[in-house]
Amino acid sequence: MPHSESLKEFYTRVPQANPTGLSLNNAGPGHFNIFSRASCFPRTAYIRRDFYKISLIIGTGRLYYANKWIAIERPALLFSNPMVPYSWEAESDVQEGWFCLFTEDFIHPIERRESLQDSPLFRIGGSPVFFIDQQQQEDLSAIFRKMQAEIESIYTHKYDLLRNYLHIIIHEAMKMQPALAYKKHHNASSRITSLFLELLERQFPIDTPETNLQLRTANDFARSLSVHVNSLNRSVKDITGKTTTELISARIIKEAQALLAHTDWNVSEIAYSLGFEYPAYFNNFFKKQTHLTPSEARKNFV
Repeated sequence: MPHSESLKEFYTRVPQANPTGLSLNNAGPGHFNIFSRASCFPRTAYIRRDFYKISLIIGTGRLYYANKWIAIERPALLFSNPMVPYSWEAESDVQEGWFCLFTEDFIHPIERRESLQDSPLFRIGGSPVFFIDQQQQEDLSAIFRKMQAEIESIYTHKYDLLRNYLHIIIHEAMKMQPALAYKKHHNASSRITSLFLELLERQFPIDTPETNLQLRTANDFARSLSVHVNSLNRSVKDITGKTTTELISARIIKEAQALLAHTDWNVSEIAYSLGFEYPAYFNNFFKKQTHLTPSEARKNFV
């Protein structure tokens, strides 16, 4: 899997997306831009991006991320997270809508410390797609049109206004989220489990074969979270119904499947990147979990 695509690399790959030559810090310390989806390629590579992206997709296609894919068969709002690699494959000839890309510094002023990674919309492991009805499509389209007009204006405070429009889109999407997604932690077990799951996800995706997974056992995570391993195991089991080891193994398998499907790394490189000292250990682990060897699984992805 290639390294994360930077803003500069994006504009080099898609020069028509930035015909006016906006600088990479056009909004003070951050960056923002918006353009029609007509400037997109029908197919994009499976990589991470170093920026956030919100797309109003009007057209059909498939979104691939991790070892999953989602059929986009009706208008949808897509929230792309820099931590999660994805690719897009258009199916319909007509692709309409808009997308805006921006950095963390743009959406959150420097004095603010919260991260979009903590937002329900961009949270790792969440669903990035929100299907919308006709009224929502009209309302969101109107906001994107205003953003596109504003970025071309000479108004002195246009980026403040664009930031407000961006917040409106985010809040409109948050209203689509089920209330359960915002439930606060009511006890220590819930909080410990949430921290464990977040720490587990933040190790992924694996970008290079030289990466070596650092946290692979319940003891590793317990030390990082400064809790006793028994407390961690009990909390995770109480909240999820699964053991800590089961969740760690499932996430490693998920990443292994993504690497087998989307990279040309050999099995030894994948094994090392996932923290296995010897390929044989990885082969045994993978086959125990999936009933296939890594090589057999890779053939199924072709």
